[in-house]
Amino acid sequence: MKEVFTNKAPAAIGPYSQAVIAGDYLYASGAIGINPETGEVVEGIEKQTIQVMENLRTVLLEADATFSQVAKFTIYLQDMDNFATVNEIYGRYLKKPYPARATVEVSRLPKDVLVEIDAVVYLKG
Repeated sequence: MKEVFTNKAPAAIGPYSQAVIAGDYLYASGAIGINPETGEVVEGIEKQTIQVMENLRTVLLEADATFSQVAKFTIYLQDMDNFATVNEIYGRYLKKPYPARATVEVSRLPKDVLVEIDAVVYLKG
């Protein structure tokens, strides 16, 4: 496996990598709405979702990948009432054919954020 790291995205807040490449796939760890310049969580579901997608995009770019190569996203929401908002913002970053996706509500996320998203990327696509 090969670690993917960029200082243009928030550093891992635990013993894990921003992403790893294993064979033909990149596994991006869950991204949360931390501004990489300030290290602070941005406020609100809209800003957090945008920051999450930008952080993921930055990590993928470090591995010469784009959202068009994502095979599957998993979205973790602190409150499923935010689904429509997250879905709309998330959709701005994607084109058909859309990746597979799961969305789940969880009781709590790191740093008490409202949304976290991870990705599995096919690098040969």
